[in-house]
Amino acid sequence: MANGNQTMMQKAEARFVDKQKKTAERSKATAEYMSEAKAREIKTARLRELRLAKEEADRAAEALNPPTKKKKA
Repeated sequence: MANGNQTMMQKAEARFVDKQKKTAERSKATAEYMSEAKAREIKTARLRELRLAKEEADRAAEALNPPTKKKKA
């Protein structure tokens, strides 16, 4: 009977260790995902700012130098 209890205890410990490993892996994966998402948000915001600044500069340049109308032949 002692052997039966020992094997049950070993199996329970193995399951516990396995569950801890899976929890640690899940936490690591979640942290990586969140980090990548934050980096993507920062990059998107920077690109949006650059695009808006370029559009504003283009509008200002167009206001100063309106396009000339071409004559039809």
